[in-house]
Amino acid sequence: MHLPDFKVARTSNKIEYKKIRYNIEDKYKNKYKDKLCYLRTYGCQMNEHDSENIKGILEELGYGFTDDMDKADLIVLNTCSIRENAHNKAFGLLGRIKHLKETKKDLKVGLCGCMAQEEIVVNTIINKYPFVNFVIGTHNFYELPLILEKNEEENKQQVEVYSREGDLIEDMPIDRASKHKAYVNIIYGCDKFCTYCIVPYTRGRQRSREKEDILKEIDNLIKDGYKEVTLLGQNVNAYGKDLYSDYSLAELLEDVAKTNIPRIRFMTSHPWDFNDKMIEVIAKYKNIMPSIHLPVQSGSNRILKLMGRRYTKESYLTLFSKMKELIPNCAISTDIIVGFPGEEEEDFKETLDLVNTCKYDNAYTFIYSPRVGTPASRLKDDISKEEKENRLYKLNDTVNKYFKENNLKLVGKKIPVLVDGISDKKNEYFGYSDTNKLVNFTGDNIEIGSIVDVLITDAKTWSLDGKVSE
Repeated sequence: MHLPDFKVARTSNKIEYKKIRYNIEDKYKNKYKDKLCYLRTYGCQMNEHDSENIKGILEELGYGFTDDMDKADLIVLNTCSIRENAHNKAFGLLGRIKHLKETKKDLKVGLCGCMAQEEIVVNTIINKYPFVNFVIGTHNFYELPLILEKNEEENKQQVEVYSREGDLIEDMPIDRASKHKAYVNIIYGCDKFCTYCIVPYTRGRQRSREKEDILKEIDNLIKDGYKEVTLLGQNVNAYGKDLYSDYSLAELLEDVAKTNIPRIRFMTSHPWDFNDKMIEVIAKYKNIMPSIHLPVQSGSNRILKLMGRRYTKESYLTLFSKMKELIPNCAISTDIIVGFPGEEEEDFKETLDLVNTCKYDNAYTFIYSPRVGTPASRLKDDISKEEKENRLYKLNDTVNKYFKENNLKLVGKKIPVLVDGISDKKNEYFGYSDTNKLVNFTGDNIEIGSIVDVLITDAKTWSLDGKVSE
């Protein structure tokens, strides 16, 4: 048994890691043929991508998949820990699963993902959820075949969670959710340790994949007909810092652009690591989408310092303006937290002022959620729930106004849309523009996965309507 330890995760020593090629032993192949798995995923794109790998591994073991939990032989929850709401949802589902397992004794239940990396969660599972068969962390879910075997042989709960496991696993099997859009991990973990954020504890320190492995994966995706890749990382801008002296995200973006895959995106960026070379490369290549997610979190320098964000409002606005000036058709989205401990009305006003200056194309807004073990969770929080909710309401009212204004500017224009699918309405398709806006549009005999020009006829707050241009 290995238990998570935040003290180990917090240590500042440079980690040593090695690259391992995934290789499943023959004895595990099709071992669970005709068995069904119910896989539930919570959280960010990284979690979604992890689930694609988990699904690929389980398929090698012989598992099929079902959306009906009652029919499952194995239930796996791939969890998120970024906010309390995600915790509550996962534990709520475990409560339902407990009743199911009382009538289905052979049912196997596993919890993995970010929640598994939290000491408080694992202790709760051990003490209150003994029916959970195994818990695996974010660093070693590739050991799933071994964990299932040990659970069967020893007939006891398996908890295998490492706080400083630095190995990079290449060539894992994968069952991608889309046939034309793909996530590609380029860096794992984060070294920023923002005071409110649990990610460095649950995902570990920065570990970059070798550029050759990334480019090989993208070349294979191109051969398979993929039209878009999203380069993933908790802080993609830090790519290469742990691995190379002269190769960073800017150089990687340029190399990926030269593969001529039609669309390239990347997320998530930290403003502190976004440099001029990156802006230059994005502006240079048309297949790097002009859609950038640039979390600001607060418009108050005092709160940014308490958050440990390492930039000021002024430096953020300078970066924002440079992107808008140099990258054609640039659309910028952001993350904003309200109600951070110590946030006063004046601090919140500064955030609204920044929003009114930036006029974001999209924003993900949240009330601060304390995470056990982070420095911010120890700060005095004397803002009432009612005040936090009022601030969120005011913030959402402001950002929504600019979403609609920006969308209205596109009415009457033709924009390129990657077709994701067909909606319930007859002959109505949906997809995303180069600036990452949802577009619903009409047309005839349009191929899913193709890129088409759509004439925008109407704009809503969160989407656009249009028709395929003749």
